[in-house]
Amino acid sequence: MLSSRHLLGLDGMPAAEITLLLDTARSFREILDRPIKRVPTLQGKTVVNLFYEPSTRTRISFELAEKRMSADIVNFSASTSSVKKGETLIDTVKNIEAMKIDMVVVRHSSPGAAHLLSRVLDANIINAGDGGHEHPTQALLDMFTIRQKLGELEGKTICLVGDIAHSRVALSNIFGLKALGARVLVCGPSTLIPREIEKLGVEVYHNIDEVIPQTDVLNILRIQLERQESGLFPSLREYHNYFGITRERLERADKEVVIMHPGPMNRGLEISSDVADSGHSVILEQVTNGIAIRMAVLFLLAGGKSEIQ
Repeated sequence: MLSSRHLLGLDGMPAAEITLLLDTARSFREILDRPIKRVPTLQGKTVVNLFYEPSTRTRISFELAEKRMSADIVNFSASTSSVKKGETLIDTVKNIEAMKIDMVVVRHSSPGAAHLLSRVLDANIINAGDGGHEHPTQALLDMFTIRQKLGELEGKTICLVGDIAHSRVALSNIFGLKALGARVLVCGPSTLIPREIEKLGVEVYHNIDEVIPQTDVLNILRIQLERQESGLFPSLREYHNYFGITRERLERADKEVVIMHPGPMNRGLEISSDVADSGHSVILEQVTNGIAIRMAVLFLLAGGKSEIQ
């Protein structure tokens, strides 16, 4: 059992609960390989996918997880809702709750949106990304994938590369990886590394060629092109030259490194195609594992205790 009715973030989550989520996901991952990929664990439960931001992988992954568990699903899109008429977030969710729903998966551009809903709704709340704050299920699926590939996380070295300052994926990964005993590095231009991030227990680097030989996993974050107008680095070409993950860089390191990316990728910028499509890459495995992690989250928040059939 989880100590909270909600999954709002990994900050402060005990290692035992993170491990429970990862272990539970392993059982659900086996279900995804069956000819019939459906179990009745959420039959009779209604889940609302409340997405105020565009999403492909996260939204489809949650929806598939819910369907695999036989839940009733309501998909909400802000662009086709009463939000366009000026309705507030609180009024929207209160109206939805009045329709007798059980769980809400929320993605919102404002940090703290999921926490707000947890205070005003009786339903279980799952944070699918709130602004630049956290994206807990992405970090969980990343950790699940590393564990699947390398075994336990304790003592492993994982480096998050790229735009750390604006990444909710990075923050959730840092909290989760540190809780499970991993060594966490961050690497990128100084303009993309938050000040005093070392207080979270991470090591900061600005030279990717120093990092690769000492790391087990490179988790490469998307460069948010929409922010490049702010002049956070001189040019896309310069970023690729200094921080892009290429086959040449990996070969110089003479070390096998697991390559991850939460997507969407900017091929030829933060990662070259021959690396993204190489045998070192587990990017597509991350996508598959995302369904299993989200099934585990839904199951445990719904009070699941019994053995999964």
